[in-house]
Amino acid sequence: MFAVTVAGQTADVVRYSTKKDVLYIGNNETDAYRKERCNLDLYYPVNKTKFPTVVWFHGGGLESFQKEIPLQLQNRGIAVVGVNYRLSPRAKNPAYTEDAAEAVAWVFKHIDQFGGDPSQIYVAGHSAGAYLALMVGMDKSYLNKHGIDADRIKGLIPISAQTATHYTIRKERGLDMKVPVIDRYAPLTLVRANIPPMLLITGDRALELTSRYEENLYLLSLLKDAGNQKVRIYELPGFDHGSVMSPACSLLLEWIKHTK
Repeated sequence: MFAVTVAGQTADVVRYSTKKDVLYIGNNETDAYRKERCNLDLYYPVNKTKFPTVVWFHGGGLESFQKEIPLQLQNRGIAVVGVNYRLSPRAKNPAYTEDAAEAVAWVFKHIDQFGGDPSQIYVAGHSAGAYLALMVGMDKSYLNKHGIDADRIKGLIPISAQTATHYTIRKERGLDMKVPVIDRYAPLTLVRANIPPMLLITGDRALELTSRYEENLYLLSLLKDAGNQKVRIYELPGFDHGSVMSPACSLLLEWIKHTK
C-alpha cells in the first residue's frame, strides 16, 4: 500500500483498480450485438469501502462513441462505471435505454462485492448519456424489469441532456430533427413526485445546442411543481455543449459530497 507522510503522520493513499469489459447481461444472451456492446468498465478504490459509485453514460447522439471513465472523476474516492450500450441505427429505440437500465441494475446487484455502498449509486452522463440517465431514473419501468426500484438511485446528474424526445429517435422515425417531439420517450412526460435528487447542468444558453438550457429549465419547473425540492440547475457561462463536461464533473463531485 502506498502512503504519504503529512505533518509527521502517515496517511494511506487510496489506490484504484479497473475491471474492463465486464458483461452486464446474462451468459445465455444469444444476440451478437448485445454481446458486443453490453459491457462496462469498473474503476474503484481497492483500499476503501462504502464508497459512492457514479454510473456514467457516454455521449455521441446514441449513434457513436465508447464507454469512458472521465479523467475528472478519477482519483476522487469514488467508483466510476463506464457503460457501453447498443447504438442507432443498428439498434432502435428503446434498445439503448433498456441496456442502460440493465447496466444500472448490475451495479446495484454487484457493487458491494467491490466494497461500494449500494445506497450511494448515482447515475450520470453527458449529452446522449444524460438523456439515458434521465430515462432510467424517471421511467421506473426500465429498472423494474430487473427488480430494482429507480427511487433507490441516490442522485441523477444529467449534463446537457435533451428533455424532449431525443433527436435520434426522431431520426429513426423519419421525422424532422429540428421539430421537437414530446412523447413517452421524453423525460418531460415522466415527471412524478419523489424523483431521486437531481442536478441538471448545461452550458451557456447562447453557446449550447438549440434550446438545451431551456429544455432543462422547463424540466426543473415541472419537477418542482410536482413537489420535488431536491432538484437544482446550473448554467455554466462561457462553456458550450462539449466543453461543459469538465466543469460539470467538478460540480458533480461537490454535489455528491453534500447529497444526503
